[in-house]
Amino acid sequence: MAEKFLEYKGRPLVRCKNTIYYGSMSDPYVICLNILDSKNENGLELSGKIVIQLINTDDDVSPKDKIVKKSEKVGLFNALDLGAVWLERQLKQQ
Repeated sequence: MAEKFLEYKGRPLVRCKNTIYYGSMSDPYVICLNILDSKNENGLELSGKIVIQLINTDDDVSPKDKIVKKSEKVGLFNALDLGAVWLERQLKQQ
């Protein structure tokens, strides 16, 4: 049975602790969101600063060349929205 992932704009979201991957690892690129800090507001944990990285998934690319773009945003929605735009544009160029 195939595993079902949470999706955003038709692409899978996978979380491991404070890192969220957006996109399919079988695609040439994915987005990596690293949550740097969070705050507790009214009993809910909200993310603060998030580092967004557009990553090349090709194993033949050197580790230093894997990160194509990098930025920092405040809030998960802002980071995920920017990452979705980057990923969509990069995949269309392929």
